[in-house]
Amino acid sequence: MVKETKYYDILGVSATATEQELKKAYKTGALKHHPDKNQNNPAAEQKFKEISHAYEILSDSQKRQIYDQYGEAGLEGGAGGGGGMAAEDLFAQFFGGGGGLGGGFGGMFGGMNHQRGPSKAKTIHHVHNVSLEDIYRGKVSKLALQRSIICPKCEGRGGKEGAVRKCQGCDGHGMKTMMRQMGPMIQRFQTVCPDCNGEGEICFGKKTVVDRKVLHVHVDRGVKSGTKVEFRGEGDQAPGILAGDVVFQIEQKPHARFTRRDDDLLYHADIDLVTALAGGTIYVEHLDERWLSVDILPGEAIAPGTVKMIRGQGMPSYRHHDYGNMYIQFNVKFPEKNWTQDPAAFEALRKFLPSPEVVNTAPTEAMTEPADLEDVDNSSKGFGGAMDEDDEHDHEPHGERVQCASQ
Repeated sequence: MVKETKYYDILGVSATATEQELKKAYKTGALKHHPDKNQNNPAAEQKFKEISHAYEILSDSQKRQIYDQYGEAGLEGGAGGGGGMAAEDLFAQFFGGGGGLGGGFGGMFGGMNHQRGPSKAKTIHHVHNVSLEDIYRGKVSKLALQRSIICPKCEGRGGKEGAVRKCQGCDGHGMKTMMRQMGPMIQRFQTVCPDCNGEGEICFGKKTVVDRKVLHVHVDRGVKSGTKVEFRGEGDQAPGILAGDVVFQIEQKPHARFTRRDDDLLYHADIDLVTALAGGTIYVEHLDERWLSVDILPGEAIAPGTVKMIRGQGMPSYRHHDYGNMYIQFNVKFPEKNWTQDPAAFEALRKFLPSPEVVNTAPTEAMTEPADLEDVDNSSKGFGGAMDEDDEHDHEPHGERVQCASQ
């Protein structure tokens, strides 16, 4: 009994799959989801990487044994859970040729092969949560991150001059040319040198040190959630590869007063019944510490749920800095029960308020019976309390390693 089946599920095989079944499943999935066949399709590229990583683990008998017994957690200690061979390198090793589809099959995909550039360190991703006030006004955030850089003392050699020797297994190239018999044909392909792990040299030093880098992230006025700010070459460094990138994704924090919809703002205002009928002034605190004075005209008769607009008081549009609108939805608060016992007050209301347009009376010949209104217990079942079980059922929905600190 294996502990986890995630990698087997990715390849679409059972946990008892043979080596040949694993190869067949990887070949089918890798060809189907290869980036060269699915350009501008991030989902296919991610699937290709998952298939490649799953096959890399399960095709190695030692790693597979650890995974079967301990799952992914057992691989995190260095037996293959982190890092590993790049998906394109594994593809090239399996099919031969370069990482593109053309090389391994004698051009069967015609012209899709291309020379891969130098390897690049992984991109460091971080979410930068920003308040609505900062998005309204714009700001520059100073964010500190930890990254690996090439050791300035040994310049990435891992030791003193001459302490690092060239790998004899690949003659310092990092790749070895291999031959494979496939029926009557002999296939020639390149694979990462197992002696030096593709580095071309043997060294016991780390070659890199941990460095603290402060980056200035510009939060433009009106920027939308999900916008990415990229710093090219500011990520991890390692000898023989390009420095990685750092990407900050801006996400807006929830706000206590406003709800944002694109460039517009929605504000909920509570007013009393007198103000709704006779008029008055309400004050709205804006995002830049201004207070808007909003007049409700006498006789405007604001009904509960009414929405009004203040033009040009919304969010600045991203990079254009025109302004959206502010929408105010009114919640009219009625007086408490038994707010007065003065009959003259009720008569005054009847006198000043408009007469009902529709008079609700029973037919002359109808038999009438007195009925008293009662307050509803919210804990009881029914329309005034909790929903029935059927109603509740109908409303169910269907359905990295980087530390950044604001300075």
